[in-house]
Amino acid sequence: MEILARGVGRRKEAIAQVQILKGTGKFLINNLPAQQYLHNNTCSLISVKSPFVTIGGLDEIANTTNSSLGLEQGPELALTIQESSGQKELGSTAIGSSTHQQLNTVLDTIVKVKGGGLVGQAEAIKLGLARALCQLKTFESINSNKTFIELHSEEIRKNFKDKGLLTQDSRVKERRKYGLKKARKASQYHKR
Repeated sequence: MEILARGVGRRKEAIAQVQILKGTGKFLINNLPAQQYLHNNTCSLISVKSPFVTIGGLDEIANTTNSSLGLEQGPELALTIQESSGQKELGSTAIGSSTHQQLNTVLDTIVKVKGGGLVGQAEAIKLGLARALCQLKTFESINSNKTFIELHSEEIRKNFKDKGLLTQDSRVKERRKYGLKKARKASQYHKR
């Protein structure tokens, strides 16, 4: 297995190490499918998949979500797709639905994550995946040896920056202070 790109994401106490490999389109988190690991939490699944959705057009949100994450398309997701249909342009290059489907079927995403809760882990995976996709430059299509799909990393990085996918959320739990029960919680005041 050839590792094409790596990325590390952090959020609260969670640390995610993301690897992108040539493969068949699997999305594994700690050796489990993403849907199973995230307990079918739709918000976490969409959050984890948002870097891939940003690269491709919006026609294939249903395809990628259904195939790699096993998420069944509900009426709310269908509404969102219909409201904002069309291709998203990355600078001068428009990466359409066919490219995104090829991306999804050619690349495996393997994630090792530890620490924190499921929501913090999902946010850490999102950041790590966005950083890994920025490093991904070229890869060879499985269908034909002659075809190369070239992704312009600078344009992808700019688009990710505009969407806020590369910004690390630095908010963490405040430390406990002496004389208090928690960071700001004090014992009840007694007048007498």
